[in-house]
Amino acid sequence: MNKRMIFYIIGAILLIEAALLLAPAAVALVYAEKNGLVFLYVALGAALAGFGAMRLSRPRNRSIYAKEGLIVVALSWIVLSLVGALPFSLTGQIPDYLDAVFETVSGFTTTGASILREVESLDHCTLFWRCFTHWIGGMGILVFMMGILRLNGGQGIHLLRAESPGPAVAKMVPRMTDSSKILYAIYLVLTVLQFLLYLVGGMPVFEALCHAVATAGTGGFSVKNDSFASYSPYLQTVTTVFMGLFGVNFSIYFFLLRKKFDLVVKNTELRWYIILILASSAAIALNVMHMYGGFGEAFHHSSFSVLTVMSTTGFGTADFSRWPEFSRVLLVLLMCVGACAGSTGGGFKVSRIVILYRTIQSDVRKLLHPNAVKVARLDGKKIDDETIRSVSTYFILYALIMLISVILISLENFDASTTVTSVVAAFNNIGPGLGLVCPSGNYSMFSPLSKIVLCLDMLFGRLEIDPMLLLVIPVTWRKR
Repeated sequence: MNKRMIFYIIGAILLIEAALLLAPAAVALVYAEKNGLVFLYVALGAALAGFGAMRLSRPRNRSIYAKEGLIVVALSWIVLSLVGALPFSLTGQIPDYLDAVFETVSGFTTTGASILREVESLDHCTLFWRCFTHWIGGMGILVFMMGILRLNGGQGIHLLRAESPGPAVAKMVPRMTDSSKILYAIYLVLTVLQFLLYLVGGMPVFEALCHAVATAGTGGFSVKNDSFASYSPYLQTVTTVFMGLFGVNFSIYFFLLRKKFDLVVKNTELRWYIILILASSAAIALNVMHMYGGFGEAFHHSSFSVLTVMSTTGFGTADFSRWPEFSRVLLVLLMCVGACAGSTGGGFKVSRIVILYRTIQSDVRKLLHPNAVKVARLDGKKIDDETIRSVSTYFILYALIMLISVILISLENFDASTTVTSVVAAFNNIGPGLGLVCPSGNYSMFSPLSKIVLCLDMLFGRLEIDPMLLLVIPVTWRKR
């Protein structure tokens, strides 16, 4: 194992985080807030620690392979969260450090689960950092780092695969650094576009900036206690559309830029994603129509709620925990489905659902016609055995981790809705669930043990199990 390279990259991550901490410090300067000094001090400490780690562990061999890629991603996200929590705690905005870590892990993993009972009393710099963590974690800090750090032989693909969501990750262009730059360019352009549309709708500049970066990362932290409930239908619609856009595989936008429209049209996952959104929104709208002024208003709120859980953003215009049982059950199922692979969203991913469905379909056909040659296909191509095995294994681990987490959270003795959906919402990086963790609730009532379990769930979910699993398995660290 190339341990020097692992610590070298973690050092680089700390330097990047130090630079990013200057953004909330700048916000504090604009609003003349003294807490901005804390962000500067933490940035300085992170920079010194990062520079020291890079200096002391300067590797002779800069190669990094799959194992190191998984380990460095897991360690980087943990370090990123522990350091990122310091401003919350040191400013006194979130006095308890574990609560600050929970809020920061929730931010970086784009979960949006909060221990705060209300947010409008927070400083502007704290509010911005809280939302900005979504933007940082949405695309992935290591994807950003690969745009500026050269690795031997294009081996950055191991980092990209470890950090990016989905069953498979491919380079958009031959050079890995160019791929990361393309991803971030698309990410930035969509964020700026949403920010401008918010301004057109009359949203104040600061709120527009915070909500744009939070939506881009499909996170869900808002600067308002009621999230998006008090905003105009126009602003809610803009958010609905962009939650959907950020839940799409970013390679789709790359194909559109390259005018490869046939690849977009043939994309099975995109079709399923759109069909699920429209069908679920219509079904829920019909189910809750009696609570609103007709189908149009009901569809407005149902589509927002469907996209907020499928894209795993977590904003809200209505407390869906008050809706009929059919709507609530459907939303919980959509929480598990999640967004597309290669997006900033979480969940099991639509592509994995499609692969499992096509595999089952193929097996059933073989039972009916034993002599026929039936293979599972996706986008017109055969789904190879390795991908099927990988998705099946992921499904088993996904279910097992959620089961263990639910058992541990059940020690709190809360109602079943709270216990189950808190885990579902944390592991799938959504934020709000049902019961005490509904859109109008929060996670402050959980014990320290449960908060640690939920923090791990958020990290397992965002990094898609393997990096965190490899980190805690003893055999990883044994010398061969």
